[in-house]
Amino acid sequence: MQVFFMKKIHLYLISGFIFTAVFGTLSHFFYGWSDGNPLIGLISPVNESTWEHMKLVFFPVLIWSFFITGSGSKLSPALRPALLLGGFIGTLMIPVLFYTYSGILGHNVTGIDIAIFFVNAFLAFFCTWRLQNSRIIYQKRTVIYILTVLFLVLFILFTFLPPDIGLFAEP
Repeated sequence: MQVFFMKKIHLYLISGFIFTAVFGTLSHFFYGWSDGNPLIGLISPVNESTWEHMKLVFFPVLIWSFFITGSGSKLSPALRPALLLGGFIGTLMIPVLFYTYSGILGHNVTGIDIAIFFVNAFLAFFCTWRLQNSRIIYQKRTVIYILTVLFLVLFILFTFLPPDIGLFAEP
């Protein structure tokens, strides 16, 4: 039973990474394809700022977290909070990696920016795999859910009312 469960979770996480990679890549273009539809802009980048590109990992992982079945939740109660925490890690590493490499080079490179997205999408699901059986993650699930809602609100708010700081400026 345990081997079957682990294979099922493994397949779920691999599928989630593929979903995040595809959905995140396509969502980079959704806002433009929608002729600037503000509802689409809530979950996809509305400009080239680093903040907006953090949506490329955050929203696909959030959406994928709703596909955890009842059996997945019962067999690994920490799976959903671990996925959301992994999503935070992947999301927050986007500006860390972007500003680190672009600060070293003095400019940004599109190919590296794309690689950062895929690396962080992978990181989100790798962290989930490592944390899915953690009692601490399960115990802290309420905090993780509150942080998820907070990030959701901030993404919505800052999409159309961005602060005047570098994270929200286009490079």
